[in-house]
Amino acid sequence: MAENKAKNIHEVKVTITGDEWKKILDDTFKRVIKTVKIDGFRPGKAPRDVFEKKYGKQSLVVEAVDSSMQDAYKKALEKFKKDPIIQPTVAIEKADTEGVTYVFTFTTKPDVKIKKYTNLNVKKESVKVTEKNVEEEIEKLKKEYADLQVKEGKAEKGDTVIIDFEGFDNGKAFEGGKGENYSLELGSNSFIPGFEDALIGVKAGDEKDINISFPKDYHAEELKGKPVVFKVKVHEVKTKVYPELNEEFFKDLGLEDVKNVDELKKTIKDTMTEQKNYEVENKYIDDLFEALLKETSVDVPHELVHEEIDRMVSQYEERLKMQGITLDQFYKFTNSNEEQLKNQMHEEAEKRVKLRFAIDEIIALEKIEVTEEEALKDAEEKSKKHAMDKDEYVKAFGGIEMLKYDLKVQKVLDILKS
Repeated sequence: MAENKAKNIHEVKVTITGDEWKKILDDTFKRVIKTVKIDGFRPGKAPRDVFEKKYGKQSLVVEAVDSSMQDAYKKALEKFKKDPIIQPTVAIEKADTEGVTYVFTFTTKPDVKIKKYTNLNVKKESVKVTEKNVEEEIEKLKKEYADLQVKEGKAEKGDTVIIDFEGFDNGKAFEGGKGENYSLELGSNSFIPGFEDALIGVKAGDEKDINISFPKDYHAEELKGKPVVFKVKVHEVKTKVYPELNEEFFKDLGLEDVKNVDELKKTIKDTMTEQKNYEVENKYIDDLFEALLKETSVDVPHELVHEEIDRMVSQYEERLKMQGITLDQFYKFTNSNEEQLKNQMHEEAEKRVKLRFAIDEIIALEKIEVTEEEALKDAEEKSKKHAMDKDEYVKAFGGIEMLKYDLKVQKVLDILKS
């Protein structure tokens, strides 16, 4: 057994010769002869010397190498006596009628060195929801539930105008510059700068020419910095009418138990506090892991990084599917490709693999154990929160071993927080 310069890369040679190899070649011939056609002989009846004359002795050797590889791998594992962390690679050093030599390359867990994993000097942010935060949230809700009502008189900032428009460049209509019965909120900055400002003060029935220039950094090359004229006709002016803070509004929010403004404020404050606690805790964990990574040194096998990248791409593809977008469409929209996406994910994938090694090292150093009983008890508690059957929850989580590992990680987090 030879070792590579990297301490976690090991080469194991398996050689098959003599009677064992002769039997493998014989068995291979018996199998192969049934599938080939040789003139003058019925299928499976041609003698070996005739077969070898037509197809060559090496063709049998190639078939025998393939068919005996699995048994050779088992022998390599018996000689190696360690668990590889990734699928080993195999090369053929020699293969002829006398025998075959396989070279299996095993990658084991690399050395992980952690300078420290307690007293990481990571501070958790405090959570505070002020009266102002609550008032701003109420205003946001009022805007979301506001009704648009037709308004008599001039349009003001914040009002919505229903318009027809068409853009002209030197008297000629340009592509993409036309719209009918378009709802435009003045002040939303959804049109090119100056367009919405020019409509402040218009009334229903007005027609107006807006002389304006496209921005110099506009995405359409042919319109960059171009002075154009938009002919606009105003059909309606609408204004937002905000709901009153009453029980009807509370019901619209799904808060049937809320009866007055004070109760609404308390509910909103509690919800915001819970959400902020969740966000702060997640950031705290991320910061702890970042600090741990800075204290950790390990040569991350590139094969594991590529496996993680493939997993991340699959997860990203699933998220896109939920939005009704395929990966091919994403590449088209973003003018990118699979290689570019994987390159973007490389750094994060490497961090994730490194973090797993660091966590596993702490689990080993601290001799952290989780029993099946602990895991099932935790699953029962969490399944209730998710309104799921316990067995369904365990299956959805990936099985009992995944649950046990997750609890080990939680124990590692408790140590990092200390």
